[in-house]
Amino acid sequence: MSSFSNFVKILSMDFQLDKFHEECGVFGIYGHPEASTITQLGLFALQHRGQEACGIVSADGIDLHQFRSQGLVADVLIEDELRKLTGSSAIGHTRYSTTGRNTIKEVQPFSVTCQHGDIAVCHNGNLPFAEARRRELEKEGAIFSSTSDTETLLHGIARTKAPNVIQAIETVLKETEGAFSLLFLTPKSLIAVRDPRGFRPLVLGKLKDAWCVASETCAFDLIDAEYIREIEPGEMIIVDETGLRTSKPFTPKPVSVCTFEHVYFSRPDSTIYGRSVNESRHKMGKRLAVEQPVEADIVVPVPDSGVSAAIGFASQSGINFRQAIIRNHYVGRTFIEPSQSIRSFGVRLKLNPIKDLISGRRVVLVDDSIVRGTTSKKIVEMVRDAGATEVHMRISCPPTAHSCYYGVDTPRRQDLIASRMTVAEVCEYIGADSLGYLSQEGMLTAIGLDDNTSCTACWSGKYPTLIANGASA
Repeated sequence: MSSFSNFVKILSMDFQLDKFHEECGVFGIYGHPEASTITQLGLFALQHRGQEACGIVSADGIDLHQFRSQGLVADVLIEDELRKLTGSSAIGHTRYSTTGRNTIKEVQPFSVTCQHGDIAVCHNGNLPFAEARRRELEKEGAIFSSTSDTETLLHGIARTKAPNVIQAIETVLKETEGAFSLLFLTPKSLIAVRDPRGFRPLVLGKLKDAWCVASETCAFDLIDAEYIREIEPGEMIIVDETGLRTSKPFTPKPVSVCTFEHVYFSRPDSTIYGRSVNESRHKMGKRLAVEQPVEADIVVPVPDSGVSAAIGFASQSGINFRQAIIRNHYVGRTFIEPSQSIRSFGVRLKLNPIKDLISGRRVVLVDDSIVRGTTSKKIVEMVRDAGATEVHMRISCPPTAHSCYYGVDTPRRQDLIASRMTVAEVCEYIGADSLGYLSQEGMLTAIGLDDNTSCTACWSGKYPTLIANGASA
């Protein structure tokens, strides 16, 4: 393959590698004549949570109908396929792989037939002990069709002696450690479950007479559904022909919601943990300006995740806000590993500066986080090349120095630049004139959370659960 062909195909590889990625988004609906189409729209709104693959399972009261494919929602969940997904209830999933391989076999929802009937499931989160459980099941003769941690749940449900599927799900999840927001679908019911610590978000809505659940409220906005409430940590919701009922069958545990949802993962137009994401990021930017002041001429966001925080920083500091870096939204994800010589072009394929806004000015760059530092380094270089006299980097969260085990794609700890360098060393590496991070206290205050109700492990290293290697923090 030619260098030019490689250049075209790699697109934003470098940019993508220097961001955390949420594993997936989930959407479900019960009691709507166009359930599969509504689910497709819900997944479209949640596309930012996973761009590798997507799928839908529908139910018509007797059978389940399934379609899964690699690719973006708009490209693969087309009308011809949706027409085959009959029924008034459905669940859907959009995926970014954090565990398991990136193949069609890994695409959710998974669907099986067992002693409890037909069951489909989709999962947002991570089960850190699933690999060990998988080995146990394989020794007992279990056959797996994927490498996904989610499949171990189905094996457990199939093997329980519970009298019905609801009790089977309860039995298995009571013994499951980790982060999970789960949707189950049977021919006659929709079941939504959130783990007792509430790591990953899950919300409840209503579209006329139909009930719906989603990872984020932005999915409800697109389909004109009413946001009812957040599904509580440890809550199980069952929707069937009798209506909606709820229970809390699990032993209560300290709540540990993922703070990074407000920093980066969720769309700014969503409400997460009962709080506006846009407002949180705006407040983080204002607090950042107080904690890490700087003399400059313009505040420039790194698009798109840095925009709300940059507006807050500009408002608090009195420095002019300028959208001086433009993002190409038509650059997609790639699945090949390019050569280093070509990867150097990745950021410029994604981002381009407006030189007449930058030239001759002192610039404050505001971004949500620094992961490996490679992208930040190239953005700073790009802004200098555009004529900036000074470049100051400001980050709207603390230094990210620890890996996540709760459904987020993070590098090995040694690959996180903040785990091996001081702030001054990171500043020197990325080539900035100064570098300032928001404190953990400032971040939590801006969001409206505290240490007792939120997971801050990726910054503090204090994990709320045992992790897979047996260590705890």
